[in-house]
Amino acid sequence: MTALNRVPSLLTRAGTASALTLAAVGGSIVVPGLSGDASAATVAYKALQVAAAKKGSPYQYGATGPRRFDCSGLTLYAYKKAGKSLPRTAAAQYNRTHHVSASQRRAGDLVFFHSGRYVYHVGIYAGKGKIWHSPKTGSVVRLEKIWTKSVWYGRVG
Repeated sequence: MTALNRVPSLLTRAGTASALTLAAVGGSIVVPGLSGDASAATVAYKALQVAAAKKGSPYQYGATGPRRFDCSGLTLYAYKKAGKSLPRTAAAQYNRTHHVSASQRRAGDLVFFHSGRYVYHVGIYAGKGKIWHSPKTGSVVRLEKIWTKSVWYGRVG
C-alpha cells in the first residue's frame, strides 16, 4: 500500500495537514543525506531536494546552473527553484539569512564556512553533520561531512 493510499485512513486519525505531511515524508521522496525531521512542504526542504538532484554536476567558478555550479551558484539555484531569491555570493547570502546556532540548525539551512570574519564557502545543510555543496575546481556537487568548526548557519526567510 502506498502512502497516498493510506491518506484517507490517516485523515480521520491525524488530521488533514498531519496526514499530508506523513504521506509526503513517508512516501517515495528520497534524498540522500536528508535528516528525517524535515517537512516536505518547506522551501528549505525543496531547496535541499534540488541541490541533492544536482549530485555529480561539475564545479565551475562563477556558474549558477543548471549543469555547472560554484558553491554559491548551487545555493542560489536551489533556492530559486524552491521559490526564494538569494544574492550571488556566499558572503552576500550570509548577510541575507537569519543567523542560527548549530543547535538550532535544520536541514535546508545554509552553512557558511569562514576564516575570521571572511565567508569563503557555502553549502546546504542535509542533516547529520553533512552538506550538499560544490566544493572546488575539478570536483562535483556532492554530499560531504562538515570538516571544520569554523562555520555559521543561516536560515533563508
